[in-house]
Amino acid sequence: MTFADAQTPPPPWAAASAGPRAGASPAAVGAVEPGSDGAAARPQWPPSSSSPAAEEQRRGRSRDARRASRDGGSRRGRGSTPPPEDPATAGSEPDAHDVARQIVLRQLTNSPKSRAQLAQALARRDCDPDVAQAVLDRMEDVGLVDDEAYAGMLVRSQQAGRGLARRALAQTLRQKGVSDEVAEAALDEVDPADEEERARALVEKRLRRLHGLEATVQTRRLAGMLARKGYPSDLSLRLIREAIVSASEHQRD
Repeated sequence: MTFADAQTPPPPWAAASAGPRAGASPAAVGAVEPGSDGAAARPQWPPSSSSPAAEEQRRGRSRDARRASRDGGSRRGRGSTPPPEDPATAGSEPDAHDVARQIVLRQLTNSPKSRAQLAQALARRDCDPDVAQAVLDRMEDVGLVDDEAYAGMLVRSQQAGRGLARRALAQTLRQKGVSDEVAEAALDEVDPADEEERARALVEKRLRRLHGLEATVQTRRLAGMLARKGYPSDLSLRLIREAIVSASEHQRD
């Protein structure tokens, strides 16, 4: 080494790489003082707890912790563990009678039905015939299935709502699966006088809508309407003639 090299001061980074000087204070460890040319000091490592980098790290860790807690809670809420299965019922088949009862009760909740209609509903669900018969017998015993009450209700509602006569009512009961004996008992409750008054009201109401047509056209349409509702032809023709004759549009001046 020459004399000139011995007089040249070491560069600023040399002091930092050589480690802390003996007797240096803890605050000075890891820090480098500015060089003689005014350059900024090398950053200390690890960064100070009050430095911007340390503060940003703390914020990042806090955000990650909150996100992990939130995601974990939502996953636990969505995928909660179902309750353990009862060992007594695990792997057991549903009781066939209970299934059939539920089918019948749902059918009766929608609307009243005859026993034949309920038996058809059970057959569509592939219910065993013996199970279906046992369940329907039990339903009859407790009064939930009653063809006599059903037939009487159907006759009254179809008379009042649609103005049906005995013949049409008998056909409707047959379509619903009601036996002839039960249907006959329900039809015996129909009063012939009430049936005639109902037919007369139907003719008068329909005749107002046929105003202006020829009498023959009115007669044909009124007879067809009463026939579809099950009224006998002799009764229908008598009531139609009476209504047309008494109508003001057909009276002679």
